[in-house]
Amino acid sequence: MRVLNLGSLNIDKTYTVERFVQEGQTINAVAYSSCCGGKGLNQSVALAKAGMQVYHAGMIGQDGGMLRRKLEESGVCTEYLAVAQEESGHALIQLDAQGRNCIICYGGANHAITTEYIDAVLCGFAAGDYLLLQNETTNVPYAMQRAAEKGMHVVFNPSPITPELREYPLRSVSCFLVNEVEGEALTGEREYEAILAELHRTYPGAIIVLTVGDSGVLCQQGEKVYRHGVYDVPVVDTTAAGDTFCGYFIAGLAMGQALEQALRCASAASSISVSRAGASDSIPCRQEVETFLSLHC
Repeated sequence: MRVLNLGSLNIDKTYTVERFVQEGQTINAVAYSSCCGGKGLNQSVALAKAGMQVYHAGMIGQDGGMLRRKLEESGVCTEYLAVAQEESGHALIQLDAQGRNCIICYGGANHAITTEYIDAVLCGFAAGDYLLLQNETTNVPYAMQRAAEKGMHVVFNPSPITPELREYPLRSVSCFLVNEVEGEALTGEREYEAILAELHRTYPGAIIVLTVGDSGVLCQQGEKVYRHGVYDVPVVDTTAAGDTFCGYFIAGLAMGQALEQALRCASAASSISVSRAGASDSIPCRQEVETFLSLHC
């Protein structure tokens, strides 16, 4: 069983600020850094560090050598990675003193993914394999449908939310990973339990995972609801917290972990991530997560 991540790759440009810039305002950044990111890349790195064999498919530009190297150094297979004429996707990130972030993404090469490319990549995978998708690349609905037709498990992290999302073949999805903002956008509900219940009602055959910030995570499979809280750690940077959780949780599913254990490992990995600066650089390896859990029984 293998995991294919058809996902975004961005060069993250992070500006540390005392507070987020407001309309009409000019502020000075306290610090600046440039590193590899994008929801797709971060989630592939998390999957690999969790011990899963993961293949990353997607597009980079001629300027994307650092993105390829980051994947390979993290243990991600890049044989399906392609180079587009456009420049690589990138993100401008504001990071404030409380570790919160505001992010502007430019799609670049992430928006050069074609249906022909998707077909060529999916030829290498079969029923029972996993396909992970976000909403930062082109032709996501096509990939979703084609993978489901092959009998693959489709995992969807619907970020960012777009008006077109409701037209996607979402009943092809085996597992949804959403935060409270995405959950409200999909259901119109605000209370966490109501969001979870509505998503389950609409997609009863899917595993629903709802991350709710400081309140931890809710998960429903069938009629059973699981909960897991957050670990008390100093918050430095939340940029890759959700992606770290996503990668570790999917790795747990693919490796046959029980849902409770997958949620526990993913929550621990995410907690370690927020205690460090950076996006993909903040993602811990499995040994770190196991050590962390041994100290937080």
